[in-house]
Amino acid sequence: MAEITAKMVGELREMTGLGMMDCKKALVEANGDLKAAEEALRIKSGNKASKVAGRTAAEGTVAAFVKGGVGALAEINCETDFVGKDAGFLAFAAAAAEAIVTGNPADVEALGNVKTASGETVEELRKAIIAKLGENINVRRFTRIETDGLLATYLHGSKIGVVVDLVGGNEALGKDIAMHIAACKPKSLDASGVDAELIATERRVAIERAKEAGKPEAMWDKIAEGTVQKFLKEVTLLSQPFVKDDKQTIEQLLKANGASIKSFTMYVVGEGIEKKVVDFAAEVAAAAKV
Repeated sequence: MAEITAKMVGELREMTGLGMMDCKKALVEANGDLKAAEEALRIKSGNKASKVAGRTAAEGTVAAFVKGGVGALAEINCETDFVGKDAGFLAFAAAAAEAIVTGNPADVEALGNVKTASGETVEELRKAIIAKLGENINVRRFTRIETDGLLATYLHGSKIGVVVDLVGGNEALGKDIAMHIAACKPKSLDASGVDAELIATERRVAIERAKEAGKPEAMWDKIAEGTVQKFLKEVTLLSQPFVKDDKQTIEQLLKANGASIKSFTMYVVGEGIEKKVVDFAAEVAAAAKV
């Protein structure tokens, strides 16, 4: 039997929004497997999804740069929110995004060797800002897009960034769609881009709920299919109701404007990175014993 720690219980509670005792019981039954425990709680509680899609636990900013038909979106991380708001840090992020467009690096490592507008390389600027601010700073990821269409970007503060490759339409339409993506966080453009594992999980959860509700076995597959289709409508961009006018979907909005979307990218700062949580009470207690 795996040891169930308070940290594990707290993490599951944050993921699901459910009570501590329910989370502990689920972890015990799942032998400490967080993913299995979360799925079991969803079946029992009826929750459609985790409280958060990806735990945002790191600091930093998302930067965007567009020049002509080329654009870039980049996530630059630091250790604290304080540094994430520093003018020097934000200037480095902007310089890195511009260098991605002008230098066309293959990956993050190659980006370090690209010269910025100031003549220094991205890596030289990175080391300089680290020396000044005293924190670990790095470019975590980036997307570079070349298009014959229109590139629209939207930054929600410094934490969420979106770039949309739009065919047809105009800048106002592109910005509206980019803002919608930031607000509604679709997982893909349409159903073909949704992770098969996510679909399988929705189907499995729906069947288990049907069993617990006492539904006839002959109905399970039909119920599961209905649940999957509803899920796909909620998480695919083209099927989502437009955030500024929920009487039409994004697909209908595009059609009305003679436009289409080739692709989009959204970054949320720290998504999927778990930052170490410092237990100050424990540290003080440990120090007192010395």
